[in-house]
Amino acid sequence: MPRATRYTLGAKIDNLFTHAISIALTAKYTRQVEKITKLKQISEYLDYLKYFLTILWEIKGIDNKKFAELASKLDFIGKMIGGLIRYLEQK
Repeated sequence: MPRATRYTLGAKIDNLFTHAISIALTAKYTRQVEKITKLKQISEYLDYLKYFLTILWEIKGIDNKKFAELASKLDFIGKMIGGLIRYLEQK
């Protein structure tokens, strides 16, 4: 990642990622009603991550291969979280 984007956009992406992980760890130990709220927060953070990664890719901050790999993993995680939210809301 170029130095100019490493400390701006890169730091933003890093903060979003670590915050999403911290919410996921918190959600692990919460009750079902609160868990749904936490999972929805994680879903929001994943959307923000996808958005900022797309910006980083568009300004040539990361190459196509890395972007494709990250985007596919974030899509998979998003689908898993969405399925878990739907499952918990049906209970």
